[in-house]
Amino acid sequence: MEIFKSGKVYNFMGKRLPFLGLSSLLVIASIVLLLTKGVNFGIDFAGGTIVQVKYEQKAPIDDIRDTLKKTNYAKASITEFGSPQEVVIRITGSSSDIANDIGDEMHVLLKTTGEFEIRRVDIVGPKVGGELREKGIMALALSLIVILAYVSFRFEWRFAVASILALAHDIIIALGAISLFNVEVNLDILAAILTILGYSLNDTIIVFDRVREGVQTSKESILEKVVNESVSRTLSRTTLTSLTTFFVVVTLYLFGGEIINGFAFTMLVGVIVGTYSSIFVAASFLVQLKFSIADFRSKEADKLKRQKEKDKIRAMYEQGTM
Repeated sequence: MEIFKSGKVYNFMGKRLPFLGLSSLLVIASIVLLLTKGVNFGIDFAGGTIVQVKYEQKAPIDDIRDTLKKTNYAKASITEFGSPQEVVIRITGSSSDIANDIGDEMHVLLKTTGEFEIRRVDIVGPKVGGELREKGIMALALSLIVILAYVSFRFEWRFAVASILALAHDIIIALGAISLFNVEVNLDILAAILTILGYSLNDTIIVFDRVREGVQTSKESILEKVVNESVSRTLSRTTLTSLTTFFVVVTLYLFGGEIINGFAFTMLVGVIVGTYSSIFVAASFLVQLKFSIADFRSKEADKLKRQKEKDKIRAMYEQGTM
């Protein structure tokens, strides 16, 4: 494949404006979806009850729905879960009026619909759901703040801003996909979002390491050329790592079962968008922020000079000449 040709430099920065334009459209579309459609909070965040029922034959969803309409659970949502024999009954809202033995209650209510067993009952109060939602948002915000501080310390503030912009790009598009496909947002989806943060940041840091190394060792004074060379040098590694992760996540999505589908779907979107952003977006933001090679080299030279002076003073002190 041409993409793996050793030593070949690709002109990514020459096409950065179309890439940034595409990313802007995706981000805007995702924000519009989130503002208009929102996300489908599961019981972890909205509160409520989930009852998983497995029938010996194909689950009679219509009969279950008709039966529950005559009870206090008329607004319950009944959906197939993994196989035609299993269904999930979702009862959203306050669970204060729900008896602790809801499994037994469902046994009584649904006894005319066929032979079945209650496989799972999960109950989350609305107050607990609200607290989980707040803590999830806080965890996401704290992650971004820590990442900003870490990259600023390790690199330079423009690298940190470019990293945060690229991460925000990845998260917003992933949330847009969750909204578009009506994926139920629970704690596993929050875990997937945080995993995407780490995955995308890892790729971005590797690219930025190469850029910094290129600025320090290359005689090139044009940032776009240094970035093109740095991204091209990491292209094989990024592509192979992303493909490996992609195939694992696809396997989880196809064969992992209904419980893990939301997590796998979110990771699938995150891997694709994160790989795209580390190659085309993060470095483009760095160029747009007018990172100066001359200023960087001047600061590095001053830093090296000060270090040599410190080493000289230390050596004189150890030899007793001062």
